Amino acid sequence: MDSLITAAALALAAGDPLGALDRVALREDAPALALRGIAMAQLGDFDRAKLLLRRAARAFSPKEAVARARCVVAEAEIALVSRDLGWPAKALDAARTALEKHGDRLNAAHAGHLKVRRLLLIGRLDEAEHVLAGLDPAPLPPAARAAHELAVAGIAMRRLRTRPARAALEWARHAARKAGIPGLIAEVDSAWLALETPAARLIAQGREQPLLLEEVEALQGTPALVVDAFRYAVRIGRTTVSLASRPVLFALARTLAEAWPGDVSRGELVARAFGGKHADESHRARLRVEIGRLRAELRALAGISATRHGFTLVPRQAHAVVVLARPIEERHAAVLALLADGEAWSSSALALALGTGQRSVQRALEPLAEAGKVQSFGHGRARRWMTPPVAGFTTTLLLPAPLPNG
Repeated sequence: MDSLITAAALALAAGDPLGALDRVALREDAPALALRGIAMAQLGDFDRAKLLLRRAARAFSPKEAVARARCVVAEAEIALVSRDLGWPAKALDAARTALEKHGDRLNAAHAGHLKVRRLLLIGRLDEAEHVLAGLDPAPLPPAARAAHELAVAGIAMRRLRTRPARAALEWARHAARKAGIPGLIAEVDSAWLALETPAARLIAQGREQPLLLEEVEALQGTPALVVDAFRYAVRIGRTTVSLASRPVLFALARTLAEAWPGDVSRGELVARAFGGKHADESHRARLRVEIGRLRAELRALAGISATRHGFTLVPRQAHAVVVLARPIEERHAAVLALLADGEAWSSSALALALGTGQRSVQRALEPLAEAGKVQSFGHGRARRWMTPPVAGFTTTLLLPAPLPNG
């Protein structure tokens, strides 16, 4: 490797893309194309970066398997940052295998961290943990160690384990400062901010209060009956009743929980559960049926008693009833929460992260765009959606996580 290529590579490792381009901007050989591609990615020109990396991969000879694999890893990182979550993950797995086979453990670990980050974005925590468990952070240089600890913290936060998350972020902060890369330091600071920003709202006895992530975690250990509006479930401790597939029953449970220890009129229950403005006899008959179904679902946790005006929730063991709600609740809030990370998302990536159809996401984006809450750029497959971060609440922390111990 010649001196200019070496110098450009060192500049990129230090987070200096302009310094790297000064050395290889006019060269067309494969190593220079690859370094130019990475430099353009660091500068935010992802389309140009992908083109250069693909040219570099073709320019390397078949015998240069490691160089080709590094190009694939770099392209995978661009896909992740640009939220192209449909990028072929198998290509990254193949590149990682090739790098491990040829002893390039640093870039193999980087490929592993990219896979973990993608799995986190689409909510596949068990797989992310499995991949991360196979990566040894001890021999990694500071920048790679920071990336590893950020992945550890990301999983811990989504599992509602704030103590290990803080410990991982301390390691990440130390490693990022040692690496001296401004972008990496900013990423660690952003992760810290997520721990210090309200992640949910607690609704109890007619009052609301914001909760930090560690307070949400603490709520899991209390004896309260929790109606969880993140995961559409009702639980006490480890006993959980999922109502994710029963939206009417969950709406009734939440309405009763918000009014506890008081009761809720039949008219209000009809309005909240069925959307009817006036409760006629057909609505009242349906309400009786749905209340009976809810009683059956919650029989291990609570009863539902009829009152003169309506119904009231009667917990069997808990001495308190609370609702755990999203920081901001409005139509298409899940889409807004993902976009609030400030990155540019495609509709297909949003659909993959939310576990829904792309057309459903597109239908959600249209009214949000009309209301000025999101904006798009590009056309066709290159179209991307984004919104400035919404101040005062976390973005996706609790959206994709399964129930603890569930």
